Amino acid sequence: MPLDQRQKELISGNRADFSGLRALFINTTLTPTGQGRSHTETLMRDAIEIMSDCGVSTDYLRAADHRIAFGVQPDMRKHGAEVDDWPDRIWPKVRDSHILVIGTPIWLGEESSICRMIIERLYAHSAQKNDKGQYIYYGKVGGCMVTGNEDGIKAVSNTVLYSLQHVGYTVPPQADCGWIGEAGPGPAYGDKMDDGSQAGFDNEFTRKNLTTMTFNLMHFARMLNDAGGVPAYGNTTAQ
Repeated sequence: MPLDQRQKELISGNRADFSGLRALFINTTLTPTGQGRSHTETLMRDAIEIMSDCGVSTDYLRAADHRIAFGVQPDMRKHGAEVDDWPDRIWPKVRDSHILVIGTPIWLGEESSICRMIIERLYAHSAQKNDKGQYIYYGKVGGCMVTGNEDGIKAVSNTVLYSLQHVGYTVPPQADCGWIGEAGPGPAYGDKMDDGSQAGFDNEFTRKNLTTMTFNLMHFARMLNDAGGVPAYGNTTAQ
């Protein structure tokens, strides 16, 4: 949905310095770009715009556009896969980002299969260490965005955010948002309606949660980055 006046005021009135922070948004829709637009991307673009306008360097990736091998090793080409875009094209962006936001549609009440594969590939690096001897994702923050036309935003966010914190990401308060339409077949987020409006764009609950999520991700990334990450006492792999 286009940013409203309140969101624009929050951006223009922002006094926090978010410069130097990097955010990666991974859309795990099942359709590649060539098959049409993504409803999940439509929602994610609002968070991207807020972050960009607040000085965060943002990157967007549509996982279905890449040939990502399934598995739980950093480079599945070393384990039988003929092709794996993860180690060269995707992992460097994950590694270098302070913020990771995973977007997913709901299918049969669950996150997409590509979302699950991305989580598994993140897990493949969970034994790697940062320069403090902590797991590699310590000091990074994670969030989740969900779209669909059936119930499941909280269930999907529960799975995704649990997975992110389990491998080492910090999950701020209210680190998820989403939109769902009426149960059953019907318009998806951003679809044109008979009256010319777009489905979900007038949903204030979605707008508020998206705004809160986006600023919390930036605030926590700033705090962690300025503090040098999570203190390395009692949580290094050598202890």
